[in-house]
Amino acid sequence: MIDQGRNNVMGVVIDAVDYERAVAKIIESAQQGKRCATTALAVHGLITGVTDEAHRFRLNQFDLVVPDGQPVRWALNVLHRAQLTDRVYGPKLSLRVCEAAARQGVSVYFFGSSKTVIQKLCEGMSRRCPGLQIAGARPSEFRTLTEAERNELVAEIQASGAQILFVGLGCPRQEVFAYEMSQYLNMPILAVGAAFDYYAGTLTEPPEFMQKWGLQWLYRLVQEPRRLWKRYLVTNTQFVALFGMQAIGLWRPDPAKCKAPLTEVRYG
Repeated sequence: MIDQGRNNVMGVVIDAVDYERAVAKIIESAQQGKRCATTALAVHGLITGVTDEAHRFRLNQFDLVVPDGQPVRWALNVLHRAQLTDRVYGPKLSLRVCEAAARQGVSVYFFGSSKTVIQKLCEGMSRRCPGLQIAGARPSEFRTLTEAERNELVAEIQASGAQILFVGLGCPRQEVFAYEMSQYLNMPILAVGAAFDYYAGTLTEPPEFMQKWGLQWLYRLVQEPRRLWKRYLVTNTQFVALFGMQAIGLWRPDPAKCKAPLTEVRYG
């Protein structure tokens, strides 16, 4: 079990942990009824925090931020000598948390994506994790919720008896949602990106060699070129430039230099 603390990567604080430590912290928090706002950051999610100080504030208030992308893991190793041998990939973390939850009788709730994906996700996770208690599941409305709708969702999740909430809304909406909902729910909330689509079978994961060498973005780009080309062109270039500046000491980003969002954003 590896836990080398929280480390500054371009002004965003990231935990240098492995799967075992991340799963243990999430399950322990669920059993104790404690919040544990969690996200797995790849390059796009990291750069979103770097370039938006309100979002950087949100990310730095999370209880657990793990290195989802290989480049983020490499950055931890170079900047802070973390010596991590693997990333903590959001979909794989989700599966491992569900497996542990099934073994220990911890119930879960899935929120996000579409009705079809949510239904297939529940079926897929039940097959992969025998005995998993799915307390509830609800698709996204794909819009901003009213305060009353937000309160209704909070009440529904609480009434379900769920102890862990998984959120699949895409970056950065899912991190905004997890940050806001962690103010109302005393449980781990995991922003897990494409995990819903992968385990529902609506998206295919890249081959292991592409994941190992940090080329998952290229695989996703081929799958959805019109939607993702600009994201990867801009964020990958920014990542390389800013990482290089921090690595050679030309830039010393301060995680404290960010401001809390002025208003609540009720994504749902």
